[in-house]
Amino acid sequence: MQYPLPIAHLIDSFMKLPGIGEKTATRLAFYVMDMPEGDVKEFSEALVDVKQKLTTCSVCGNITEHDPCEICTNPNRDRSTIMVVEQPKDVMAFENMGEYNGLYHVLHGVLSPMDGIGPEEINIKSLIVRLQKNDAAKEVILALNSTPEGESTSMYISRLIKPAGIKVTRLAAGLAVGSDIEYANLITLKRAVQGRTEL
Repeated sequence: MQYPLPIAHLIDSFMKLPGIGEKTATRLAFYVMDMPEGDVKEFSEALVDVKQKLTTCSVCGNITEHDPCEICTNPNRDRSTIMVVEQPKDVMAFENMGEYNGLYHVLHGVLSPMDGIGPEEINIKSLIVRLQKNDAAKEVILALNSTPEGESTSMYISRLIKPAGIKVTRLAAGLAVGSDIEYANLITLKRAVQGRTEL
C-alpha cells in the first residue's frame, strides 16, 4: 500500500538528510503528523530561516546573519592568528571552548581528489588573498580533522603559506586521556611523540 502523497513527500524529504534511512524517515514523518500544528509551523519556519536569513561571511566563510560576521568585526579579537577549520560547526566548537581569541577561516570541506574536490572547490584561494592583504597575520593554525583528506589539505595549505614567512602550526594530537598505549594505532603514537610537551 502506498502512503498518501503528502506523507510520502515528507519521508523523501527526511531521507535527503545525512544518516537518515527510509525507516527513520518514516518514523520522523509520522512523528511530525502527531505534532501540534503550531510546533510544525515553527519547525518549518526554522528551516526556511536557515536558508533565507543566513549567509557566509565574505571574509572568513563562517555562517552569519550579517556580513562580515561578528568575529571578523570584533576589534578585541587577536588578528595575528587565523585558525583554519573545515566547517562552520568547527568554529562553534572552538568558540564554546572559550580558550581561543583569534580569527577563523572556514574551508567548507577538504581536498578529496577521489570525490572530485580540488583546491578550487573549497575556500583556499580566499585564505591566501586574505593573508596577502593582512599584515597582522603571524600564525595560521591548521585545525583540520586527522583524516587522510584533512592531512593532505593541511600539507597543501602549509606549502602555499610558508613562503610568505607566516608561521604554520597544527593542533596537538595523540593519546587521549585515559587511553592505553597498547591499543593506540601507529599514527596516534607517532603524533603523541611529536606533540610531546615539557613538564
